[in-house]
Amino acid sequence: MTAFLRRWFAVPLWQRVVGGMLLGLLVGLASPEASAAIAVIGELFVRLIRMLVVPIVFISIASGVTALADPHKLGAVGARTIGLFAATTACAVSIGMAVGLLIEPGAGAALGSATPHALGEAKSLHDQLVGIVPVNIVQALVDGDMLAIIFFSMLFGFGVILAGEAGKPTAALLQSVGQVLFHLVRIVMEFTPFGVLALIAKAVADNGVAVFTNVGWLAVAVATGVVLQILLVHVPLIALVARRSVARFYRTILDALVVAFSTASSAATLPVALRIAHEELRIAPGVASTVLPIGASIGKDGTAMYVGLLSIFALQALGITPDAPMLAILLLTGALAAFGTAPIPSASLFMLAAALGAVGVSPEQTALVVGFILPFDRLLDMTRTVASASANLTVTSVVGRKEGNITQEALA
Repeated sequence: MTAFLRRWFAVPLWQRVVGGMLLGLLVGLASPEASAAIAVIGELFVRLIRMLVVPIVFISIASGVTALADPHKLGAVGARTIGLFAATTACAVSIGMAVGLLIEPGAGAALGSATPHALGEAKSLHDQLVGIVPVNIVQALVDGDMLAIIFFSMLFGFGVILAGEAGKPTAALLQSVGQVLFHLVRIVMEFTPFGVLALIAKAVADNGVAVFTNVGWLAVAVATGVVLQILLVHVPLIALVARRSVARFYRTILDALVVAFSTASSAATLPVALRIAHEELRIAPGVASTVLPIGASIGKDGTAMYVGLLSIFALQALGITPDAPMLAILLLTGALAAFGTAPIPSASLFMLAAALGAVGVSPEQTALVVGFILPFDRLLDMTRTVASASANLTVTSVVGRKEGNITQEALA
């Protein structure tokens, strides 16, 4: 047994995860009953990761702020981070819309056979902005309200800095708790191959081969959008701004991309992304621990691309030909909706109401579109989350480069 475990852990994690994905595909196709039996393993894996998300976001941002120490420097990091994510998000929406107009995945979609899926009332822009400031931080932590947690964490970190000598014990405590959390992440990540096996098997068993054939053109469009976003936006940032080897960068972050694909959650990817940024990309903890948690909340390139694509898909399925003003409105509302999307699976479907409502599509029509997509959304979501994970680590590398917080050997 000891020899087996030694050989098991000698295999790189990403290779074990890929093996779990392939085995899950086979189990899902060959034995749906077995897939249902092991589904609990996938649920437990996702719960393990999400268990760590809130404490990691709070501790990472607060300790990252205190590590930067200089409020002026922190302000520059925050402004650069938000500006970069806003730019990549706008590009992603544009790419999604362009791919939708080119491939036309919604043309002739049989929405009449779909079961309408009711959506909750979309938050207004006013409510989203006001909600950033939590009335009760404990409630925000319980609810997992990421924007509120990020706001309070940064404010808490500023308080520690401004306290001077009196704040140093708190800063040291934050750094210590952060190290403990990273070791917990290492433990949880070892369960990834088994969790991925169960998640993939369940997704395939639930939909059979239809998961690969139904909504086929939409799946092609999603994959195309993800590839274009990475090639046209992320790769130039990595090569020209962060000045890294693109091939080495993507080899290094492969574990994060695999976890993003398997869990379909930016939040669930955060722990492994933080480990990669600290240990392998050699980005200063103060920068990585500030940028990545913000990215998990607002850095949603995959979501933004999908909202733009799905908006065009919906209009095509409903027989509506968009004009230039309508496309401009979809671009703006799609970007804003992506910024406010929760970092959990399929959340972007429920932001579709905001984008479509802005161009006159009724809630009933939107519900029909969502009902048509929802049975197949899991694998589509898994694909587009890869773009979000790539964006978060790309922006972190760019900010780290601009702040001069990357070792030279990491740039080779």
